[in-house]
Amino acid sequence: MTSVLVVGYDPHAIPGVDGAALHAALEKDVARFGEHGIDAAMATVAYGDSAEAGLVAALTERQWDVVVVGGGIRKTEQLLPLFEQIVDLIRRHAPRAAIAFNTGVGDSLEAARRRL
Repeated sequence: MTSVLVVGYDPHAIPGVDGAALHAALEKDVARFGEHGIDAAMATVAYGDSAEAGLVAALTERQWDVVVVGGGIRKTEQLLPLFEQIVDLIRRHAPRAAIAFNTGVGDSLEAARRRL
């Protein structure tokens, strides 16, 4: 079965955002994969030292076909160092996985399908 890991910024770490509502939207986005016969999981990260350990654990949990990096990480200028770290960790810990980029919550499936 095809497998996809979706990496997004931890919605509970974003000031002024309803973290629970955003997390629910992310879960709904990931659930769409199952409707298309794709096994998917989500890993959230926040800026700081804990981002690496959590992401490495998710990346090495199994062999992923695609890792989707969320637009919230990629498009936020202040998170550029985190985005670079994520891409490097994918390269090192999931070297066989294709890397895809979504534009935001709701199109992770489409992003992954472009790379499958």
